Amino acid sequence: MARYQLILAYDGTHFCGFQRQGRERTVQVEVEAALRKLGWQGKTLLAAGRTDSGVHAAGQVVAVDLDWRHAPQELGYALNAYLPEDIAVRNVLSTSPNFHPRYDAVARCYEYHIYCEPQRNPLYERYAWRVWPTIDLTILQAGAELFVGTHDFAAFGTPLRTGGSTRRTILAAGWRQIEGHLHFEVTADAFLYHMVRRMVFVQVAVAQGKISLKDLEMAIHQAVSLPPGLAPAKGLVLKQVVYAGS
Repeated sequence: MARYQLILAYDGTHFCGFQRQGRERTVQVEVEAALRKLGWQGKTLLAAGRTDSGVHAAGQVVAVDLDWRHAPQELGYALNAYLPEDIAVRNVLSTSPNFHPRYDAVARCYEYHIYCEPQRNPLYERYAWRVWPTIDLTILQAGAELFVGTHDFAAFGTPLRTGGSTRRTILAAGWRQIEGHLHFEVTADAFLYHMVRRMVFVQVAVAQGKISLKDLEMAIHQAVSLPPGLAPAKGLVLKQVVYAGS
């Protein structure tokens, strides 16, 4: 018996999030079903975190204990043979029996995708938020820079546990333009519930002139409330979970 670290990618469009939820179709349910076909007898896999309904992942991390007599790479091939088309194991590593994908993580990185066109484009709609009129990348970047550091992010999300702290440390945040699309990438020690989608919504509101950079700064430094709203889930991707030494 050994513990394996699996790196998962999935299209979240047709999932009710990552975590098991009764009879709903979730990523966890599908991965555990594939594992059982390989002789896994565990009750639940360990995961780096949850993603909401409609959110995608390129680097979700899970861990399982399995009696597997072949190379780790072969485990990935075997699982992919049983997984549906919208989930794939991208990499498998043999790891310490004490490894926990959530509690051992030192940071997480998310990416959010936006495209600016007057009419919807079916080739983009599944993975990006359409915003119109076009928004200024310079203003978005100015907003992103305000997030970096340790702050009380109560205006941008809620803790996963009642009474939990809303202080988080943003290690890096920034926008870039790729083939006409706008990509927001943010890395933090941890995130509040809905925090990244809220951050994107507010930055877009600043770029559209609905609120000011000063309003955003006050929300970050003094937890002053802002108009409600979230960017759609479909534009969000869990890009990477970072561990010490990686």
